[in-house]
Amino acid sequence: PRIMLMDEPFSGLDNRLRDGIRDETLEILKEEGTAVLLVTHEPEEAMRMADEIALMRAGKIIQQGAPYNVYNAPVDRRAAAFFSDINIIPGVVRGALTDTPFGAFLAPGFADGTEVEIVIRPQHLRIDFDRDGRGPHPTAEDGTPARGVVVRSRFIGSESLVEFRMDHDGSVLKASVPSVFLPQPGTALWLMIRRGRCYVFPKDAGDLGRTGVGTPRT
Repeated sequence: PRIMLMDEPFSGLDNRLRDGIRDETLEILKEEGTAVLLVTHEPEEAMRMADEIALMRAGKIIQQGAPYNVYNAPVDRRAAAFFSDINIIPGVVRGALTDTPFGAFLAPGFADGTEVEIVIRPQHLRIDFDRDGRGPHPTAEDGTPARGVVVRSRFIGSESLVEFRMDHDGSVLKASVPSVFLPQPGTALWLMIRRGRCYVFPKDAGDLGRTGVGTPRT
């Protein structure tokens, strides 16, 4: 066939078998030149199999594009959260900037007084060590460091996931490290946000809230 519709065809398979069957299926379909519309609720499956992703909500396409673009330029907070865990840092816009404990972030297109949410994925938080109550110096790449205390840390195979309770407001943020890094609960560490890898959305925006990528100002 020239085109096929596949509605969650791999959902009933266990993880290891699923990966192999997906790869074999994809190879056969490419060899046959068959176009496929694949319906899935699994973000990893969508990223792995698709040449183009259409993200739907309430029966409408809210974002469409290559996997790289959809992942790295989400249209709103919920689109970002579909593909991975996210951290949310609240702020208020003043003069096209949002001041946070991590520094000031550019927030173009928002009126003064607008409440916004800065969205950052765990892998884009950088961890540094405490130096007698002092953290690393602010940088153009990572902005201003903020201190937190480790709540828990877990090794999950390819990475370690560390949860922090932040000193400034008691919120919990998650950072992932691509190695074995398991600090004890109660350990004070510093977090910084990777420049250019966060997004600024209106607070509680239900749909299509993205106006730009936020970058720290130092």
